[in-house]
Amino acid sequence: MPIPGTPSRAQLVEHLVATRIAGDVATPRENNLSHYRKLSNGDRHFWLGLELGDRWTDEQDVLAVMAERVGVNDDPEYRHGQDTIDPELTVAGLERMAGRLRKAADGRQRVLFATGHPGGLLDVHRATAAALRAAGCEIVVVPDGLTTDEGYVMQFADVAVLEHGATLWHTHSGEPMKAVLTALEREGRPLPDLVVADHGWAGAAGQYGVDSVGYADCNDPALFVAESEGTVQVTVPLDDHVTSPRHYDPMTAYLLAEAGLAQ
Repeated sequence: MPIPGTPSRAQLVEHLVATRIAGDVATPRENNLSHYRKLSNGDRHFWLGLELGDRWTDEQDVLAVMAERVGVNDDPEYRHGQDTIDPELTVAGLERMAGRLRKAADGRQRVLFATGHPGGLLDVHRATAAALRAAGCEIVVVPDGLTTDEGYVMQFADVAVLEHGATLWHTHSGEPMKAVLTALEREGRPLPDLVVADHGWAGAAGQYGVDSVGYADCNDPALFVAESEGTVQVTVPLDDHVTSPRHYDPMTAYLLAEAGLAQ
């Protein structure tokens, strides 16, 4: 650390493991399984703005998706201890996301950025927004005056966030994204062609019918379930809050280079 310039694929895999963005991550197995169970039991806090109905009522089905798309241990009898994110799946997700970003740049599309995890991912989104703006995309401006039960919907460095008590707020809720999209329609403004986000911001956008790509941790299964159903186009598995937000910089550089957006 830091990796100068843009890392190779192999360098990025090594970096992801070294910083615990992937590999042996900080999230314990028991926390993962608890969240998979809560999603399957219908706890909407864990649906991340999606409408899953009764399609995912078996915890083992959720575990199977997470093993396939994230690389967590696929053994249902493994209940405690270390769990994992496969760094190869993280990089593959970045490469799929890069393809959608390239399409946005080629079409000079309208793109909305948002994060429910500003402590970790705000600058990842900011840098991506800046690269797409430089490529000719319109970065969607969030309407003023939007609120949810948790706080105010604001926009900093081109990234929509939830603000509460003069603090950027960590939220899983899809309500802030719903507030943005309904306000855009109410004002007669076009919806985004693409949303780049995480947590409920990404899930609610996909549920609304907007192309949505995003990031999710191994204890947040809803976006991976949504990707398996086609509601969300790409979900990149990673630990979404490691010890320093600077650890994500090589990952962001690799993403932008793969998308043809490196400056």
